[in-house]
Amino acid sequence: MNDLALAGDLFAGCSDFQFSHEGVTRQVFRLGEGPAVVLMHEVPGLHDGVVRLARRLADAGLGVWMPVLFGKPGVRVSALSVAGCMGQVCISREFRVLASRRSSPITDWLRALARAAHAASPGPGVGVIGMCLTGGFGLAMMADPAVIAPVLANPSLPFALSAAKAGALGIEQDTLDAVVRRSTEQAIPVLGLRFTGDPAVPDARFESLKQAFGERFVACEIDSSADNPHGIGRWAHSVLGVSYVDEQDHPTYLAQEAVVAFLQAQLGLGQPGEHVCKP
Repeated sequence: MNDLALAGDLFAGCSDFQFSHEGVTRQVFRLGEGPAVVLMHEVPGLHDGVVRLARRLADAGLGVWMPVLFGKPGVRVSALSVAGCMGQVCISREFRVLASRRSSPITDWLRALARAAHAASPGPGVGVIGMCLTGGFGLAMMADPAVIAPVLANPSLPFALSAAKAGALGIEQDTLDAVVRRSTEQAIPVLGLRFTGDPAVPDARFESLKQAFGERFVACEIDSSADNPHGIGRWAHSVLGVSYVDEQDHPTYLAQEAVVAFLQAQLGLGQPGEHVCKP
């Protein structure tokens, strides 16, 4: 079976359309009919692990919007596809991989998509999930009133190439101030996920989030130290994607279920309350 046929099987049950904003058009896949969640894929693209997560969210009563931000839909995850995608993203003007205090321009397009998703869906607002390179985009997207449930999964931009960038959040200070103020005034929590030993998401980055949002930042941190009880490898990075293990007692599975509960509560499908992640 060729890659095209495999991609067709992967997206069975999904609809897709072209969404345009300020002259930029991208393909978007949709799955489910409930309150909207914009699911932003990781490197190397919209692969089977991301679609698996989308199906879990749809099963939980959520409507998932999956924009194609880079790579090809259905791409196979391999060292070659990851390296090729990283090379393209690093030279793209839409992604800022080094700027510690500037949002990537693509977040303007994503905010517009979130508004469209909210207008077309039930619920009080929109959830967003960023993964890896898109992991921190939920912060900038919170500047839009539609976004009320941000999930930051292993946010790796800007690249932690120095001590200053290790704690950077990749967002302009005035935008950060605005979303922190909104989080406080409207009681909007922010959920963050990472492996504790992941060099791409160092301790300093989550400390910055804790300092900015205080008790509104809910940190879901999975032990990936050398002697961790689940045998998680030292290079584990993608909590919900490539590094996810579909076993009910595995920390990544428990983290996924915490994300589902968080989104349901924020989007009107569950009981509001404290969001606790204990992977």
